Amino acid sequence: MNNLKLYSEVSLNLDLLASKHETLLFSALDIERDRLFFASSDNNIYTTQLSSFQDERAWNKSSISAEVEHVDLEPGDFLTSFDYLMEKEALIVGTSSGLLQLHSVDVHSNSAEIVGRVEGGVRCISPSPDGDLLGIVTGFGQILVMTHDWDLLYENALEDLPEGVDVREPDLSSTYMFESPISWRGDGKYFATLSELNSSTSLHKRLKVWERDSGALQASSESKVFMGAVLEWMPSGAKIAAVYDRKSENKCPSIVFFERNGLERSSFSINEKIDVTVELLKWNCSSELLAAVVRCDNCDSVKIWFFSNNHWYLKHEVRYSKQDGVRFMWHPTKPLQLICWTLNGQITIYNFIWTTAVMENSTALVIDGSKILVTPLSLSLMPPPMYLFSLKFPSAVREMTFYSKNSKNCLAASLSDGCLCVLELPVPDMWEELDGKEFTVEASISETTFGSFVHLIWLDSHVLLSVSHYGRIHSNYFPQASSSTDGRLSFYLQEIELACSEDHVPGLVTCSGWHAKITNQNSLDVVLIGMASNPAKKCSALLQFEGGKIIEYTSKLGMARGSFKDDDINFSSSCPWMSVVPVAINGPLKPVLFGLDDVGRLHVSGKIVCNNCSSFSFYSKLADQVISHLILGTKQDFIFIVDINDILCGKLELKYENFIHVGNKRREEENMNFINIWERGAKVIGVLHGDEAAVILQTNRGNLECIYPRKLVLSSIVNALVQGRFNDALLMVRRHRIDFNVIIDHCGWQAFLQSASEFVRQVNNLSYITDFVCAIKNENITETLYRNFEFLSLPHQKEGKDGQVNDFKGSDANKVSSVLLAIRKALEEYVPESPARELCILTTLARSDPPALEEALERIKVIRETELSGSDDPRRMSYPSAEEALKHLLWLSDSEAIYEAALGLYDLNLAAIVALNSQRDPKEFLPSLQELEHMPALLMRYNIDLRLHRFENALKHLVSMGDASYADCVDLMKKYPQLFPLGLQLITGPAQRGQVLEAWADHLSDEKCFEDAATTYLCCFSLEKAMKAYRDSGNWSGVLTVAGLLKLGKDEVIQLARELYEELQALGKPGEAAKIALEYCGDVNNGISLLISARDWGEALRVSFLHRREDLISEVKNAALECASSLIGEYKEGLEKVGKYLTRYLAVRQRRLLLAAKLRSEDRSMNDLDDDTASESSSNFSGMSAYTTGDIKGSAASTATSASKARDARRQRSRGKIRPGSPGEEMALVDHLKGMSLTAGAKHELKSLLVSLVMLGEEEIARKLQRAGETFQLSQMAAVKLAEDTISSDLINEHAYNLERYIKIVRSELQTSEAFSWQSKVFLSP
Repeated sequence: MNNLKLYSEVSLNLDLLASKHETLLFSALDIERDRLFFASSDNNIYTTQLSSFQDERAWNKSSISAEVEHVDLEPGDFLTSFDYLMEKEALIVGTSSGLLQLHSVDVHSNSAEIVGRVEGGVRCISPSPDGDLLGIVTGFGQILVMTHDWDLLYENALEDLPEGVDVREPDLSSTYMFESPISWRGDGKYFATLSELNSSTSLHKRLKVWERDSGALQASSESKVFMGAVLEWMPSGAKIAAVYDRKSENKCPSIVFFERNGLERSSFSINEKIDVTVELLKWNCSSELLAAVVRCDNCDSVKIWFFSNNHWYLKHEVRYSKQDGVRFMWHPTKPLQLICWTLNGQITIYNFIWTTAVMENSTALVIDGSKILVTPLSLSLMPPPMYLFSLKFPSAVREMTFYSKNSKNCLAASLSDGCLCVLELPVPDMWEELDGKEFTVEASISETTFGSFVHLIWLDSHVLLSVSHYGRIHSNYFPQASSSTDGRLSFYLQEIELACSEDHVPGLVTCSGWHAKITNQNSLDVVLIGMASNPAKKCSALLQFEGGKIIEYTSKLGMARGSFKDDDINFSSSCPWMSVVPVAINGPLKPVLFGLDDVGRLHVSGKIVCNNCSSFSFYSKLADQVISHLILGTKQDFIFIVDINDILCGKLELKYENFIHVGNKRREEENMNFINIWERGAKVIGVLHGDEAAVILQTNRGNLECIYPRKLVLSSIVNALVQGRFNDALLMVRRHRIDFNVIIDHCGWQAFLQSASEFVRQVNNLSYITDFVCAIKNENITETLYRNFEFLSLPHQKEGKDGQVNDFKGSDANKVSSVLLAIRKALEEYVPESPARELCILTTLARSDPPALEEALERIKVIRETELSGSDDPRRMSYPSAEEALKHLLWLSDSEAIYEAALGLYDLNLAAIVALNSQRDPKEFLPSLQELEHMPALLMRYNIDLRLHRFENALKHLVSMGDASYADCVDLMKKYPQLFPLGLQLITGPAQRGQVLEAWADHLSDEKCFEDAATTYLCCFSLEKAMKAYRDSGNWSGVLTVAGLLKLGKDEVIQLARELYEELQALGKPGEAAKIALEYCGDVNNGISLLISARDWGEALRVSFLHRREDLISEVKNAALECASSLIGEYKEGLEKVGKYLTRYLAVRQRRLLLAAKLRSEDRSMNDLDDDTASESSSNFSGMSAYTTGDIKGSAASTATSASKARDARRQRSRGKIRPGSPGEEMALVDHLKGMSLTAGAKHELKSLLVSLVMLGEEEIARKLQRAGETFQLSQMAAVKLAEDTISSDLINEHAYNLERYIKIVRSELQTSEAFSWQSKVFLSP
């Protein structure tokens, strides 16, 4: 669904040297040097440059310069054929006398050479596509095929001659002068000819296909009445085009297509008068367009056809006067450039582009000759060539424009005969009534002729803006047209005001009574290549001139030159495809200009956003056609859905990766911005706006495909939700299989609770609501399934959450239960009672989290009781049967869970019904139900609760059964200890409570919870067990306190203290053991020894001085000096290990970075490197075995004690060894460095030792100890900081990453921090 638009037309006059009777006969093109050659009737050769037509000043010129060379021929001899030989860089000329002349057209010299003579004269010259061979048809009807060195390969008779006749009489009449009887296939392997039959009276001809190398006849068609010698082989080789003369059938000519085997393939009528003739049938270089010269009684025309979906569309027509004798040629490399020339030397170059036939309101208007085929794609996606209705015009349509705004739909079309037609269509909702109809449109009434339109747009519903041109060509055909005084072609920007003398009837097409008047006209001095109406400003348009310069035009005021800065909106190059769309930016509408140039660069407001664009369109999610998304197709067959805000905010490179697809499966799954087009070469031709959210593609075959990008669909759903259109949103979710939870999670489920009633009221379809209920799940899909679509969740969706949840306190305050509760209440309030409503309510109960099966069974129980009562209550008809409701519930939930829920209601009959309807074997459930039925009520409930693991209810029922079940209660609590708190509340007797407490304490003791057990024993006054529990927990204070409660004697307490003292010493708690020895046993000597073992130097000194024992003071001093000396040595050893670990880490890290760089250079990722490879490469650099030693965390500060060694051993075993060359070696080294830091306990012990040494007069030892500890701590912290910095860096600089530098940094930054609080300022280094 595309239309062929003429966007540029340049016409110049070739001044002929000779008299007025000189005419141009032949043309040729040199594509290497962009030269155009013409041969005239006076044997002159004109050479001109095609670049002259591309000059910006071409519109201001009337003629074109040309070099002229005369061909010297004998009197009476004239040119009969003419072509350019690229291999020779010369022109080959054939004459009526048979001369073959080679004319060199070099820039520096021109020369002529006679390369041969052909008997009978030269009728046609046709070089092969590769230039290796030259086909010549003589006047005798012979085919000569020779090489470029003029060696004859073979000679064949073109026609079938009668027996005894060797050659026919030469025929070089003017009939054959402008036809090409030889047509080569694109690859040059075959060529085709048209041959007359041997009967001189017959008009029948036969198409023949010849083989290139041998000249053998490959195929021949049936004899038909062909028109002239018009023959053209499609460059792709698929078809051979010719023309049938059907005057004998009283029909107009038909263009027919043959296959290489000579069989007729298809044909189509040109839809003209019977007596017209067709000449110069030509394919363009891409084989998609077929052009022909059709000569009528009153004019000649160049018609261009396009084939799609087995239908030939007449896409464009250019009319010339009869005396012009127009001829044309397609550019050999530019498929949409047509070069036309006339006998009198007028050369016109037409540049076409393909534009989509789908308008902004998704209506397809396809031009097909004098018809416009109308298809509203929003109503039905009709595949071409089908259409809803058609519009018939007086002549072929060249240009059209469509206006759709405020329920007004107008169409204006310019025709090939210079007329302007206008019509008004009804609103699209009434177009279905126009199905299959054809409306004849009359030309508008105007006092002046408009000339030929190049561009045409609407400024308003009654104002058109056009670019029209007048000149010699058109003034000849349009008698009323005016031209400039100097005879050059004139272009004008015209404002045309429209008025209709007929009233528009709703539902009908107003296609007559239109009057057109030019109200404003401006002459154009430069090439205007595009126009687009400004949607943000009334009666305004943006005009694009050559080079991409943009100027604003306002009705009645003309062009406001310089209204835009170069860096604001102007394109950096000419963009044939141009669109202006309205975008809402913080309130007012703003026009945004899009342009696509011929190399695939998409320009937006002066910037290039894509370099590989093939087609684009726009999507609006609102009825006011404010654009929200750009639909962009790339040359790599991908469609990108681009948010307009991303373009305006400059987020394209980050989110869309410059519209270049990266072949990574994981990134494909995460990136939802593009779609892979399944058919190569398909183009975006339009969209369906609003809730449809569809993109329409057309394949190369012509088929229409409609896709629904997930991003557009979700955007339309969000738009419906924002507008409160829940029913429309639900329908879109169902149609496109979107997760139903998007309706809830868009604004947050707490906010949806307030809208649940409106949701139910709008949807009003219990089947849809049931599907919705079944799909709700406890997750926010905007953060999981649709996490890549940022627009799904609103930034304020969590506001007011607390207040909203309070309104639904009956729920479990989770998403599923809360939403289903709100929907259930809305169903009960807004939906009339019916069986379907009750089933829907049961669904909400079954789908709750957790399922509210007991409540659902209660509702079914009520229905069942109503049925059993046999009452005539009319409400019975508003509910389903109990069996139907139960089966519905069983379908939704697990049958075993429903059976247990029925038992939980203590209704055995209901449980039996559930079991029967769930297809269970009666032998499985009847005996147990019968057994329960014969039990007392409380005992039955107790057994049911035990089966259902409802132990709290079971305990309550046991307590309710009286004292006889007290033992069972205690046993139940012992079996399920979580029941003890409830049991204490239910059992009130003092003696029984004591037994419960003691049983609970016994359980806690068995669970090794000795502290809690001791407290519980105290509550029931079991002091002996309480003391044992304290002793088991190691709480010596509690043990001695309970001993006081038991009123033990002094000797017993001392004996108990000695036992505790020995136990604590064995457990490695010398500090606590020292307290017992000093406070309860009075053993000062052992107390001091234990304090020294605990490294509590300050306390040891205090106690020694308390008892004034010099021997104890000396013992403390010696131990402190020994410990200080040991710590100084260990700090030095730790310092060496820090250096060793850090050196190894830097070596491994450097190797890893080098390996990663090598992998990147080979386009591999570091993630592709498996562990074994990493281990292998790293092990080459591992020559150290220091990592088998343990971590020294803690031991550096508190060594020489059995407790610290035990801690170190445990850490060593838990951490394990570092395996050199292992994948985790880097991080293990860093962890080891971090583990060497001083612990809080070590810092406390170190500070206590420093103070004690000073008290004992060992100031120098204390100074050495602090310096050693400080040096070690600084080195360890600097090494950790260096390692952390290199982890995040891809480059290791030896000068920047060295330990000495980092020690200085740590010293300056952290010297006064809490980490160094153990130091004494008196010993600080200067």
